[in-house]
Amino acid sequence: MDEKELVQQVVQHNNHEAFSILVERYKKMVITTCIGFLGNFHDAEDIAQDVFIELYESLPEFRNEAKLSTWIYRIAVNKSLNFLRRKKRETFLQNFIGNRIKGKTGLTIDEIMDKGNTDISIELKEQHKQLRHAMGMLPENQRIALVLSTYHELSYKEIAEVMETSVSSVESLLFRAKNNLRKIMGKTKP
Repeated sequence: MDEKELVQQVVQHNNHEAFSILVERYKKMVITTCIGFLGNFHDAEDIAQDVFIELYESLPEFRNEAKLSTWIYRIAVNKSLNFLRRKKRETFLQNFIGNRIKGKTGLTIDEIMDKGNTDISIELKEQHKQLRHAMGMLPENQRIALVLSTYHELSYKEIAEVMETSVSSVESLLFRAKNNLRKIMGKTKP
């Protein structure tokens, strides 16, 4: 079944099997998108579930004017950014009050790399950590454009659709993001 038929099956017949097929087609894309923003696999998995819940609930509103993947990217980006905003507020409040919640934390990409491949050099791991930190310091729109371009290799046109902006704006955002990354990375090096 093609995408339109699957969406139609879900919307008109509440076909859970058709929705499962959509989830399987887009699960990797959604998790990768979320990891690009969150840097944490477990949080990305949780957010991916939220993305697919929202997709299921809002599929009747999908009008096939854009590609389904573009719409799913947009949901994943928004959910990831909302999670980061919420986490930032919670961290601020915890630090302000002085109570740090102790408990289970998820694995970051750096920790996954540590466990998965011992051949990766310490220097490469450190560069990766610095890059993730630098990307986190970018303005939100620049970070979104950079993640979609770098991690997903979307074209400027596709990024413009996801971000609901013009292609020239995407070009400008990516140019500024790369320049800002160079500046930030230059400051973080010893």
